Amino acid sequence: MSQHAHSLNEGNNGKPVAFRSRPWAATLILTGGVFALILGMFLSVSFGAADIHFAVVWEAIFQFNPAITQHQIIQEIRLPRLLGGAMVGASLAVAGAIMQGMTRNPLADSGLLGLNAGAGFVLALCFAFFPGLPFMYLILYSFLGAGVGAGMVYGIGSLAKGGLTPVRLVLAGAALTALLSALSEGIALYFKIGQDLAFWYAGGVAGTKWFQLEVMFPWIVAALIGAMMLSRSITMLSLGEDVAKGLGQRTALVKLAGMIIVLILAGSAVAVVGAVGFVGLIVPHMTRFLVGVDYRWIIPCSAILGSLLVVFADLAARMVNPPYETPLGALIALIGVPFFLYLARKERREM
Repeated sequence: MSQHAHSLNEGNNGKPVAFRSRPWAATLILTGGVFALILGMFLSVSFGAADIHFAVVWEAIFQFNPAITQHQIIQEIRLPRLLGGAMVGASLAVAGAIMQGMTRNPLADSGLLGLNAGAGFVLALCFAFFPGLPFMYLILYSFLGAGVGAGMVYGIGSLAKGGLTPVRLVLAGAALTALLSALSEGIALYFKIGQDLAFWYAGGVAGTKWFQLEVMFPWIVAALIGAMMLSRSITMLSLGEDVAKGLGQRTALVKLAGMIIVLILAGSAVAVVGAVGFVGLIVPHMTRFLVGVDYRWIIPCSAILGSLLVVFADLAARMVNPPYETPLGALIALIGVPFFLYLARKERREM
């Protein structure tokens, strides 16, 4: 079978429902991606305001000596930053893949559909009214804000005549994002917490700490496992809701579970890095192009490619104008905005 067509099951008419996948390409991405990620990790830990030799990096990881300043820089600053970037990249990419698969909306992304802005707005409220709130609670409020943002975007988009379309959904997301961002900035000015929120607006992993990783790690791992368990059902939904129902799927339950996973992934990411958009838009499209439409391959490959994108983008952000850092969100947006415009134009031609 040259197109790698695989049958999911039989529909109501007795004919198999097929979809294309490329297991060989997915295997290559998973194995090659892991090696590339390891390389990226060593590069990311080595380069920065103070360049550190590979041998010192190796010693700091496996033979840590707290008396050596370079070892402290690696252990306390660069390693949590690196691991945070990898987890955030995987989270945003998988969240985008699930959203695109469930809604069949090629423009779906947590940043474009209001999740990031909703989470950021609630975090601004937390900084203003509950200063010193433990990070565990910040993540929970971030989940809540992401859910509120997504609900408002879908509600606003549904009010338009003719119902939801991908472009209307993104327009609603853009309008709500602008509103919530303005409100967040107003809160920051009034309560004089602009410095605390500055890194949320720019987006970046520079301030990531070990305790943040300890809190977000179980949430993200659980959500990624849940995404893999749901991957077959998402593949069916991506073929159309009627097809999924014909194959015996309880589509409402699948969508609810998928949305919970998306909120956990996007909320965790925003709580750590702030407003980094377009990762969940770019990576799933690239992954589908490479491995086909089977989400059992798309989800793990998106996690690897998303991690690679954020880790190498963060490395580039440090190398563009040393010793100063370019905001990570701005750097990824340089790729994401043209890609979004291309998809929006393509979607408009197909309407």
